[in-house]
Amino acid sequence: MLFQFQTAGRIYFGCGEAARLGAVAAEWGRRVLFMTGRHPERWDDLRAQLAAQRLDATVWRIETEPTVAMIDRAVATARETGADVVVAVGGGSVIDAGKAVAAMLANDGSLMDYLEIVGRGRALTQPSQPCIAVPTTAGTGAEVTRNAVLSAVSHKVKVSLRSPFMMPCVAIVDPELTVAMPPAMTAGTGMDAMTQLIEALVSSKANPLTDGICREGLPLAVRCLPRAFDDGRDLAAREGMALASLCGGLALANAGLGAVHGLAGPLGGMIHAPHGMICAALLPPVMAANIEALRRQAADSIYLERYREVARLLTGRLDARENEGVDHVRRLVDQLALPGLSTLGLQASDLEAAAAKASRASSMQGNPVVLSADVLEGILRSAF
Repeated sequence: MLFQFQTAGRIYFGCGEAARLGAVAAEWGRRVLFMTGRHPERWDDLRAQLAAQRLDATVWRIETEPTVAMIDRAVATARETGADVVVAVGGGSVIDAGKAVAAMLANDGSLMDYLEIVGRGRALTQPSQPCIAVPTTAGTGAEVTRNAVLSAVSHKVKVSLRSPFMMPCVAIVDPELTVAMPPAMTAGTGMDAMTQLIEALVSSKANPLTDGICREGLPLAVRCLPRAFDDGRDLAAREGMALASLCGGLALANAGLGAVHGLAGPLGGMIHAPHGMICAALLPPVMAANIEALRRQAADSIYLERYREVARLLTGRLDARENEGVDHVRRLVDQLALPGLSTLGLQASDLEAAAAKASRASSMQGNPVVLSADVLEGILRSAF
């Protein structure tokens, strides 16, 4: 058996761990590009830590999902200020932006030289500048992944900057930073974490380490997501979801994903909707379509047994069958009041184009069975 496993250089996990940000940043540089969301004042206490270490910090706000143009501007600012370390405090969009900026600070050329699909797809040749990732949501696991998802606005598609060189040097995961998430964001980001854990467990690229991580993370998400949704101040539930999200990031970075994310990528470029909500709408019909295709093509497939394991982990029942896992996810999506794709802005006239784009997406490579464009379009209709 051969496999590889890569993650962030160091991971700190636990309530209160954000208090070590200043000291950790000082290990890596003296001038910081402090990247965060539209309300940087929320993290004044973290910036104060940098000041206490006599670090010069320039604040850069990521107010929407990161675009190619936005990263170009941030890189220019980082170079002008002499930033030698990037600190990204926020959700997946902010952390992806931070990883992209850190990568481009260390590599020649333009961002378009390295982007897949819309760019030249060149490989990064130099390790990124130090990047410290501090997530404030529990869903993407971006603090331990080696890619950055960016919007190519002119092409109406989301694309990835991807390289083993892009792993953050440090990830600081403090569940207390997620307490302020409103219920809808808790639901959407949480379903992203659950999707990643399920897709990595049934992935054709799974390995024993990622399997163990998914088996730890998925029951946490099942138990803790409804509790965090109902009461955002439930710190034990927030801690469980932060760990589930971290597990999802560790797993996807090494096992890949599948058709949910293969479809979600093109959709993210076509509609302005949160990624996690798109995943929530797609997860049940993708699971159902995969199970049906596997039964039809290979009734003794190891991936059908994987879907039975998913069902057992979701339901807590040793006798659960594949479709019971699908039903459990459907009920959870309803419980969290998550909308379908039509409510999120997708038009019926876009389904065929979205399916065609998804069939070429890199995430499809990990799906346990090949799904035709017609089947993908059927999934979109079911999620509509």
